[in-house]
Amino acid sequence: MTMDKILEEIDKANSIIILTHENPDGDAMGSAIAMYIALKNYGKNPDIIIPEYSKTFEFLPEINNIKVESDIKQYDLAISVDSATIKMLNGFGKYFENAKSKVVIDHHSTNTMFGDYNYVIPNAPSCTQVILVLLESWRMEVTKDIGTCILTGIITDTGGFQYSSVTAETFEFVAWLLNKGVLVSDIYKKAMNTKTRANFELTRIAIDRIEFLCDGKIAFTYITKEDEEKYEAKSGDHEGIVEIGRSVEGVEVSIFLRDTDKGIKASLRSNDYVNVSDVCLIYGGGGHTKAAGCMMQGDINQIKEKLVTQIKLQLK
Repeated sequence: MTMDKILEEIDKANSIIILTHENPDGDAMGSAIAMYIALKNYGKNPDIIIPEYSKTFEFLPEINNIKVESDIKQYDLAISVDSATIKMLNGFGKYFENAKSKVVIDHHSTNTMFGDYNYVIPNAPSCTQVILVLLESWRMEVTKDIGTCILTGIITDTGGFQYSSVTAETFEFVAWLLNKGVLVSDIYKKAMNTKTRANFELTRIAIDRIEFLCDGKIAFTYITKEDEEKYEAKSGDHEGIVEIGRSVEGVEVSIFLRDTDKGIKASLRSNDYVNVSDVCLIYGGGGHTKAAGCMMQGDINQIKEKLVTQIKLQLK
């Protein structure tokens, strides 16, 4: 079985690196740190590299052991978590490509299976839930710290348990973690209800700019680099803005564009029936049926028109 093969690779490796996608959300952070703690407790000495992350996640255990780079050119084993493609690892994907053995752990249906060993459960609501399954299979103890990371991923990737991806098994896992002393309400407050000042200001700008298109079925808004510079925004300070449009009555798809040095980052969310992952795949991105993203080139209005045109094909 794949999970057994992955454990064999962990056992053999003297050097291990854990990676996740650029601009990591709660699931990416929780997955990477949960794996890091588990491997440390197992007797390994892994590195975890995440160049930038939101201050929101500074409550997570072992956060101070995250590195921004490494002097090691070739690791025995590289583990990618919560990333559907090697492109999502961006500049630090070099550590993955150079590793002697490569493992991918994920829950995206668009995963390209870019590892030597791929453990992907597309119907799992979060990557941390996939990791919990692996740790249980490997009979590694799930400590309170690991549970905190896992629950952070579950809470954030389900929008606080509001998405249809949540299963009965998810709540069984949450109850199990509660019994281990993991503080669900505390994590919920820190991960979901605590905003930085920059996030608040950018959210206010995005709300002022919001447009409703196609008889109110599409909500559209954006922020610019100038907006982020004005409020000294850091990594993650744009999180949650795309959800604002989706929460409006009658909206099926919310589009949020963010101007970056590499192009326009598009984030899409849907409510009931539009598959936004299919839309983003057209432009080299992907994700989940109701939550996806892609990087596009052009100006805000050009990209807006392209995305709206594709979404219209699915609207009822």
